[in-house]
Amino acid sequence: MNDLRLTLIQADLVWEDIIANRDAFSHTFASLAGTTDLIILPEMFTTGFTLNAESLAEQMTGSTVAWLKHASTSVGAAITGSIIVKDGSKCYNRLLWVTPEGEVSHYDKFHLFRYAKEDQVFSSGENKLIISYKNWKIRPFICYDLRFPAWSANSHKEYDLGIYVANWPAARSAHWDALLMARAIENQAYIAAVNRVGVDGKGLKYDGRSSLIDPQGSLLHKCGPIEETITLTISKKSLEDYREKFPAWKDMSGSYE
Repeated sequence: MNDLRLTLIQADLVWEDIIANRDAFSHTFASLAGTTDLIILPEMFTTGFTLNAESLAEQMTGSTVAWLKHASTSVGAAITGSIIVKDGSKCYNRLLWVTPEGEVSHYDKFHLFRYAKEDQVFSSGENKLIISYKNWKIRPFICYDLRFPAWSANSHKEYDLGIYVANWPAARSAHWDALLMARAIENQAYIAAVNRVGVDGKGLKYDGRSSLIDPQGSLLHKCGPIEETITLTISKKSLEDYREKFPAWKDMSGSYE
């Protein structure tokens, strides 16, 4: 069975500066060629978590999608993270999944963060996304989705790896840690979560804590409150052995369709 190499990039994002953030990530990518299968970036990795959607939104035919395609091909790995996208008349907090072959899939954030008025600016997504990649089934989520366990329910072993990309403030970091652990245990899946660090343009502080957790709830890695790029390997055999030994997934029923 296949192992999968994951690279978590925990970055201090430049507020609302798409080019500066892309340039910084390009510099990081340069050392990753041939060393990883999947690169995970934070939520709104080109801007930070801003509600200034109309002036910062990009098109799916725009420069960031083109940049991701080029980077994915150059590194030889899939890349994922969310940006602001305008599609028709609506703006979305949209996670992009780009492969070295130039394929692009997307997931629009389902749960919008009412507390920060995200729901007044962005439109909610309607569908979940499950990716088949290198013999792994992978399901991405965005930040606030983490608080809603029914949305992540892994009935019938729909996914092996859940990904959360986030701009999760330090003030609620205890919630972040606890909920990530719960999502791994209850869904019997690996969880990879990438948050940002630094202070954004609204004065909110972020302390990272990007994490990789195995299906039994063991913490494989947690980043500190500084920029960090880490590559880790997860095992499909270990996942399947655990699910066979402790088949709680067989008793799970009900999920969002």
